[in-house]
Amino acid sequence: MPIDLTLLCAPGGDPTLDPLLGDAHLSEDNMHMAGAARAVLSRREPAVRAPSIRCSETADAIGLVASSEPMLRDLNVGRWCGRTVGEVAATDPDGFTAWLTDPDATPHDGESVRQLCRRSADWLSSMAPHTGHAVAITEAAVIRAVLIDALAVPARAFWHLAVPPLCAVFLTRRNGRWDVQFGSIPAQEPRHRLLSRRATPATSRA
Repeated sequence: MPIDLTLLCAPGGDPTLDPLLGDAHLSEDNMHMAGAARAVLSRREPAVRAPSIRCSETADAIGLVASSEPMLRDLNVGRWCGRTVGEVAATDPDGFTAWLTDPDATPHDGESVRQLCRRSADWLSSMAPHTGHAVAITEAAVIRAVLIDALAVPARAFWHLAVPPLCAVFLTRRNGRWDVQFGSIPAQEPRHRLLSRRATPATSRA
């Protein structure tokens, strides 16, 4: 049986779009946006979520009963947590540049991008072959990391993968191959396949 996994990006929390680093409650607008996903996500499918406040509130807004999965937690930005991107860039420009260009850099004394990619790949490879359909509500960074593994692209591509709020990524695994499709919520048109690339198991990373 193939694995059909829908990854839904919770609103907020993406440093390329949102200047605040760390977890936070959803805004009223984001709650409304998340509620639009009710019509397109099946509430009968098994669901998991990252343990963050925003992912919990996103699941509630959709009406999904989703269990918390620690391996889907956001990238740990250490002592930068709670600060804005602008503050970090101004006070630690060299560290900030390293963070965006070197997947092994940890200028914040937290978790490197490569470590996140390995953690996310471990979670992806741990899915049982008979999983069938499943939904995961998680962070933009985690979805980037999953795509790094599924598409077997270098970890340096991490920040070049655009994952907007409520972006839906559809992964299908058959015979060791991941097919990747992108959509949005609400999805009014058929899914359009943008990327389909043979990926090796979770150990194949740059």
